Amino acid sequence: MEYHTRYPKSILLDDGTSEKLVIDSRTGIEQLHIIITNKIKFEKIYQLFQQEGFTKVKFEHKQPDQLGRGLSLKLKKPWEIHLRLSQMNETIEKDAIMIHAEVEVSRDYMQHLFSQRTPIIYEIINILEHHKIDYKIWNFRIKKYIQSVTNDYKIKLSTPSLPTLAWKPMVYSIGTVGTLYLTKYLLTI
Repeated sequence: MEYHTRYPKSILLDDGTSEKLVIDSRTGIEQLHIIITNKIKFEKIYQLFQQEGFTKVKFEHKQPDQLGRGLSLKLKKPWEIHLRLSQMNETIEKDAIMIHAEVEVSRDYMQHLFSQRTPIIYEIINILEHHKIDYKIWNFRIKKYIQSVTNDYKIKLSTPSLPTLAWKPMVYSIGTVGTLYLTKYLLTI
């Protein structure tokens, strides 16, 4: 199953200048962050995403300044949204909360370890607008807010070429077979 999304390509900054987002062949498209600046508490934002169906991530590589655990939302197999909330360290918005989100192969599959990930913002913006939460979009490279988006990239994430392998059933199967062989071995001693 492919995942289709859009992501800003050309942007207009709050000072009136326009920029184009950078695509690096190694790291992918330049990451934008959604900033919530109106003193809404972390716990309220976290609960809002949980109400929308996001669940806490059990195993993740925590980022510096990350607040709490990451959240994930299962999409069509094998995709999920992985979302992190963190404190913004910029002096302009010291108490603001920053949202970093991306779509990736779900943690339920082995391919999660080496599959492509792509940043997203529109999916998160839709949730924030639905709950009437004010936000801004921040570009770290330029260190400015984005006033508007003039056009978008159309992004298509392809399903991994190898069939997705769920790792949990594999662990149970290997554990069960291993236990049976261990029991058989111990009984023959």
